[in-house]
Amino acid sequence: MQTMNLQPQLATSHHLPPDDTLRAALHNEVHARPTARVQLPVLVTYVAVLNAGITRDAELAHLQLLPGQSGLLLQSLHANFLRLQCEAYTVKWERHTEFTRYSIVQALPEHAWLGATLPALMADLAVPPGWLCATPGRTVAAIQMAMVHGDLSDAHALMARAQTWLGVGALVASQLGNGHSWALTDFQICADGFERILVVAPPDTSETRAGRISQRLLELETYRLMALRGLPVAKQLAPLLAQAETELATITARLENKDTSDQALLDTLVALAARIERATAEHNYRFSATQAYYSLVNQRIAELREKAIPGTQTLGEFMQRRLSPAMATAAAAAQRLASLSERVSRTSALLRTRVDIATEVQNQQLLEKLTRGQELQLRLQSTVEGLSIAAISYYVVSLLLYGGKALKAVGVPVNPEMAAGAMVPLVLWAVWRTTRRIHAKLAVAH
Repeated sequence: MQTMNLQPQLATSHHLPPDDTLRAALHNEVHARPTARVQLPVLVTYVAVLNAGITRDAELAHLQLLPGQSGLLLQSLHANFLRLQCEAYTVKWERHTEFTRYSIVQALPEHAWLGATLPALMADLAVPPGWLCATPGRTVAAIQMAMVHGDLSDAHALMARAQTWLGVGALVASQLGNGHSWALTDFQICADGFERILVVAPPDTSETRAGRISQRLLELETYRLMALRGLPVAKQLAPLLAQAETELATITARLENKDTSDQALLDTLVALAARIERATAEHNYRFSATQAYYSLVNQRIAELREKAIPGTQTLGEFMQRRLSPAMATAAAAAQRLASLSERVSRTSALLRTRVDIATEVQNQQLLEKLTRGQELQLRLQSTVEGLSIAAISYYVVSLLLYGGKALKAVGVPVNPEMAAGAMVPLVLWAVWRTTRRIHAKLAVAH
């Protein structure tokens, strides 16, 4: 019992400059998940579980429960791929961004070979009892795939035997590899919780080709289910999107009414924008992931190189007929959400323009009031200055009058009243001139 590490290593060459820190990781990425070699007849029991909140430590502890794997180290899980070779079976572990896959590859029990009637498979599961049920995570896909040798020349007989093996449901079937092998399923979940897929291939099918077929079919169904996880989100968002679109239309209409309070419009628009941004933050990843998984589904369908079996839908036709409407619904919801965000931004810009214009008008009115106030203040100042010149001149003339009277009292022959009267124009001019000089100096200082 051993752990198989299939990743090639890069040797540092003395002929080259030092390696970039990412060179080895990027080079080995193409070999990260090598295709298994599968020897028919084989049973592949496959479970994909959502790993949100599930640590690698928890998955390591689960893998260590397998016989002979108690010494498995955490560093073995760092590459997101691990193949454990046990005594009579192989367990493959793969961790992806949202889910982790466990594949148990073992020989197909004889009672379940082609021609059996809806054979029971869980009783012959090679892993210890309860190990699969204890897998950490929530199941998103569970598949039992039987791959057997068979004669592909008689299509009618082969369809009858496959119908017996899979049960009474309507079969979906394809010739893979342009007719090399057949894949049949009913896409139904059986009583044991698993879907069933039957692959019939000719005896000369190589182990690597069988491994590629099994990997593509299992990935196809897993990516289909992961892509569909966007559909409930789109349906859940539909009422919110419809309500938001109505509110936005109402806000836009209210923008035309000049009597509407800008503050009320702003409060309503901010609340709407917050709801839309919250929905975008919560669901944008889901919609992006849905499109990515849908692209992988289409890629895997193309890689199968299907040919139709008369009277039966191919796997690709079944997928596209039922998956395409769901993907269109999810894409439409994502587009509506993005469009709403853009429209809210444009409405916000319109509201800002309206507020800016109103602010500009208010500023203009305030400026006009300030201008009128300054004019009144200037007039008042001019009046005050005129009165000040008169008052100062009055005091200067009074001083000259008192001076004349004093001179007359000591015997100087002067008429004080006439002298004071004659000095009035000169005093007025002198005071006015002094005031103008002071104003000129103040203007130069500023």
